[in-house]
Amino acid sequence: MISDRQEQLLKLIVENYIKTAKPVSSKALCDIMNCSSATVRNEMAALEDCGLLEKTHTSSGRVPSDKGYRYYVDNIMEAKELTGEDMLKLQTIFKNNSLVLSDAIVKSMEIVSELTNYTAVVLGTASEDNLIVRVEAIPISPGNMTAIIITDKGHVENRHVVIDEMISQSEVKQTVDIINKLIVGTPLSEVSKTLEFEVKPVIGKYVKQHEALYNAFYNAFSEFTFHPDIKVAGQAKLLGEPEFDDVNKIRNILNKFEDRELIKNIRASEDGINVYIGSENMIDDDISVIKTYYTNNGVKGTIALIGPKRMEYDRAEALLNYIQENIRKMSG
Repeated sequence: MISDRQEQLLKLIVENYIKTAKPVSSKALCDIMNCSSATVRNEMAALEDCGLLEKTHTSSGRVPSDKGYRYYVDNIMEAKELTGEDMLKLQTIFKNNSLVLSDAIVKSMEIVSELTNYTAVVLGTASEDNLIVRVEAIPISPGNMTAIIITDKGHVENRHVVIDEMISQSEVKQTVDIINKLIVGTPLSEVSKTLEFEVKPVIGKYVKQHEALYNAFYNAFSEFTFHPDIKVAGQAKLLGEPEFDDVNKIRNILNKFEDRELIKNIRASEDGINVYIGSENMIDDDISVIKTYYTNNGVKGTIALIGPKRMEYDRAEALLNYIQENIRKMSG
């Protein structure tokens, strides 16, 4: 246990370092603590002995350790009220009736990324839990089209599809009509089987270029089925933080953002908001991940923010709480 004065000191150091990214000296805290520089130094040394503070090589000041951040988040941090500006920007998304819930979640997290300069992640529901509602195909140019897959969970996915330039648009439309008749209501986990044993034989009877069209749509469905709905916004936000001025380090982190398997592991499995500081997360020792779950049509997804260890944990938590609350209202 630490004393009340040490707890107050740790709070000041954490919050000062979050704002400035500079080690905090005893001199800067004397007036606030209303005690001598020697007393502050002694208390800082005690906190360092407890593993809550660290001394840097370049300054006589102290910075929070992972353990110090953890103590701050678990025992000191107070709930933060969002500013009117933050709420107004997010309300423009949640009050937009033209957006389905999955799109509102993604767009709200993109706004949060802009507001905080952190990387935002949305992990949607597992693809296999979705039922097909409709399939559409939009021609782009000869030999190219976009296949659009709409599910009952509100997901709208699109895939670029390359076909033979000699295939007519009427054949594409006929293929899409057949697919819609036979696979609407089918879970994505069963789409491959339905395409192979029910759709393929029927297409062969009505469509001349059935083999090429079948393969194109089969590949589009397979890609959607086996990849979860992952959205990452603001990957490069960390470039602006002073602790990430090492090119190799930031390149390594950005590469991890491209690793779908790693990002999938961010998925929240517990209730409430969870904070993973430094070595507690699997991405990098110099970052923190704060995440929570949301429910869309009874199925859980995850929203998360990734930033430096000196992230504004109270504001990040308030933003995630606010989004979670609005998702709950929209999903009824």
